[in-house]
Amino acid sequence: MEGADLGGVDWYAAELTGVTFRSVSFDDADLTEAVLTDCVFEECGFGGARLNASTSVRTAFVRCTFRRTSFFGATLEGCKLAGSVFEATNDFTALTVVGGDWSFVTLRQQDLAGLRLDGLKLTEADLSGADLSGASLVGAQLAHARLHEIRLTGADLREADLDGVDLAAIDLTGVRIDPALAIQLARARGAIVEW
Repeated sequence: MEGADLGGVDWYAAELTGVTFRSVSFDDADLTEAVLTDCVFEECGFGGARLNASTSVRTAFVRCTFRRTSFFGATLEGCKLAGSVFEATNDFTALTVVGGDWSFVTLRQQDLAGLRLDGLKLTEADLSGADLSGASLVGAQLAHARLHEIRLTGADLREADLDGVDLAAIDLTGVRIDPALAIQLARARGAIVEW
C-alpha cells in the first residue's frame, strides 16, 4: 500500500504478516496488541499512534516519523528502524528490544532510561540529550553515534562499540565499562597507556 491515509485506523490485536506500506499515515492509529511479522513501513508517520503491548518481529520501520507515539509494553524483536526520527515525547515505558538495526535513528531528548538495548545496532544514531540512565547497552554498536549531553548514570556499556565517539565529552559517572573501554577512555583523555 502506498500513499494512503490510515489515520485513526483501529487495528487493535490485528495480525499482519509480510505487508509493505510506503508513505502511509498512521497518525492516531490504534495498533494496541497488534502482531506485525516481516512487515515493512517505509517513510510512514505514526504521530499519536498507540503500539501498546504490540509485538513486531523482523519488521522494518525505515525512515518513519514517530511523534507522541506510545510503545508502552511493546516488543521490537530483530526490527530495523534505520533512519527513523522520534520527535516530541514518545512513551517507551516497559519497551522490550531484542536486537535489531537502529542505525541513523534520531532519538534526541527521548527518555530511554532503564531499557535493555543489548547488542542493538545504533551506528551513527543521534542520541543527543537522551536519558539512558540505568539502561543496558552491553555489546551495543554505537560507532560514530552522537551522544552530546546524554545521561548515562548507572548504564552498562560493557563490550559496547564506541569507535568514533567523542569519549572525552561524555559524563561516565557511575557507568559500567570493561577494560577495553577503560583503555579507550584513557587514550581519549590524553593518557599514554603502557603495559
